[in-house]
Amino acid sequence: MATLSDVAEEAGVSPTAVSRYLNNRIELPQATRDRIDAAIAKLNYRPNLLAKRLSTGKTEAISLVTPEIANPFFAELAAAVEAAAQQHGYAVYMSSTQGDRAREIDAIQRLQDQHVDGLIMMTNQPDDGTLAGLLDPHHNVVLLDEDIPGVSVPRVFVENEQGAYLATRHLIEAGHRDIAIISGPPRLMSVSERLAGFERAMDEAGLPVRPGWVLLGQYSRDYGRAAAMQLLGSAPRPTAVLACSDYIAIGVLQATRQVGIDVPGELSLVGFDDMPFAELVDPPLTTIRQPIAEMGRMAFERLLAQINKTDAEPLTRLPVSLIIRKSVRKIGAAHS
Repeated sequence: MATLSDVAEEAGVSPTAVSRYLNNRIELPQATRDRIDAAIAKLNYRPNLLAKRLSTGKTEAISLVTPEIANPFFAELAAAVEAAAQQHGYAVYMSSTQGDRAREIDAIQRLQDQHVDGLIMMTNQPDDGTLAGLLDPHHNVVLLDEDIPGVSVPRVFVENEQGAYLATRHLIEAGHRDIAIISGPPRLMSVSERLAGFERAMDEAGLPVRPGWVLLGQYSRDYGRAAAMQLLGSAPRPTAVLACSDYIAIGVLQATRQVGIDVPGELSLVGFDDMPFAELVDPPLTTIRQPIAEMGRMAFERLLAQINKTDAEPLTRLPVSLIIRKSVRKIGAAHS
């Protein structure tokens, strides 16, 4: 295995020059940089990561905690974080917690044990204070997508309230007055904000929010199906549903097919996320698009600033947009 000294001898420079060059601590003439790069390639030199960690105090790795990597939303977020990290020479250690609090705690422990330089935290369950207590002493942390109250670290969220408002306004403008909402766990930030957007649009239109048509459970296909079955069995039943995730919307579509209700002919539907499958389902799903790639990139940039002890924005809110497809019917008009 080639050593740093071997690279230095091949390139005709000192080992110190090679070391400082690899750690971005020296400016060298282009010809010298080219000789060092050529020597590294010829000798297949790989830096001693342990030695580098001891000299720089950094692992050049971060931890990414995601609730469920099988969910396309979290998978796309993780891919965006990994792409941004790779551009800056950072590896990403990923933990898929399945919403298990013990797994979330284990991931935070890796930061405490200095196995990584920082942590991007995503959760899909309300915190009982456990996560906040563990994260609070740490500065190299960014919260992505969902909040954990009581932690003073940078946050990267989307405009949840505005997204639900746009979706509900779209249904109202299509003539719907009997609108239900299906969303995730109570006490979760995104759930509260999306419910607020729904209520704002309904209030502006002078429409009632029926308590039995506000169903909160999980951001999952199974819950979407179960909640939709409940709504479809009610009398009267809604003419439209705002599903606060595309996964919930898929569950709603499963329920409508099971009981023989046509979407959008008998029930209009709007999702939230704009997952890649949203335009492939039948009918193609009208939904709120979240800028997922931008969310992941921004989260890593905020974390890198924390690692490098530079200023990072405490809260970043990214805009969302309404994507109109074929799952909403205008009352008294053709499908739209």
